Amino acid sequence: MTMWLRIPVVVRAVVAGLAAGLVGTVAWAGLIAANTRYLPSVPWAAPVMAVILVAWWLYFARGWGWPEVTARARRLSGRANRMPDHLWGPALGAGALGLFATLLFQGVLARVVTLPQQQDLDPSRYPVITVAALVVMSAVVAGVVEETAFRGYIQGGIERRHGVTTAILVTGTLFGLSHFAHPEVGMVLLPFYLAVAAVYGLLAAATNSTYPSMVLHAGGNVFSVFSLFSQGRSEWQLTAVPAPTIWQAGLDASFLANLAALMIVGAIAALAYRGLFRTAGVAKLEST
Repeated sequence: MTMWLRIPVVVRAVVAGLAAGLVGTVAWAGLIAANTRYLPSVPWAAPVMAVILVAWWLYFARGWGWPEVTARARRLSGRANRMPDHLWGPALGAGALGLFATLLFQGVLARVVTLPQQQDLDPSRYPVITVAALVVMSAVVAGVVEETAFRGYIQGGIERRHGVTTAILVTGTLFGLSHFAHPEVGMVLLPFYLAVAAVYGLLAAATNSTYPSMVLHAGGNVFSVFSLFSQGRSEWQLTAVPAPTIWQAGLDASFLANLAALMIVGAIAALAYRGLFRTAGVAKLEST
């Protein structure tokens, strides 16, 4: 334990967060692969993962289990702190505005560079109930595991030593790189994941809780996957059919309108986050 504490905080936070995240995501990836191969007519992987996820949550976020010497550190790193009821509205509102601004940012970026098409399992090959169960459980796993690992373990550890900005930049970069496991994701999408990480990371920093970002992350994933299945639209695309880049079509009204919308929504989102930090700061003072 003494040797571990001699390692720089950034390294410790990254190693612990990635290890916690891998345990949850690898388990679910393996179950999806097995379910789509064996008895795909029954979504048996979802209830199995629900049990695993509860055990994962109790260990990594609540500090249960061996070794007892790390229990407090796991609870602190998990950042599963209860929020005052009056913070939920401002937090979810600011986060929703931030995600909307991120989509508008991607709309602008998609006119500057060509973005890839998202890939996923073919829903036509499996019963509707299996697809729906796997999509919903995937969203829950992503929300719980990724937010605990990235906004809790990694961002929280770095944030306490080096501040919010450094923590979000490091976490956002790792968050983007972790999605490179998907074959269609590359460097061109890193700005998108950095923006998403900032949206979730600022929520965690303001409220000192991963709960708001979990809700938005899980809900956003459900929406994006069903949008992909029903409309063929990737989560980083505003439209199902990508528009030509400005290098091909020039600066048209659509691009300028998207840019103007980004500036307006981005400014409103920034004000919403500012209000959230102020409200959360007052709540913290009142509780001390």
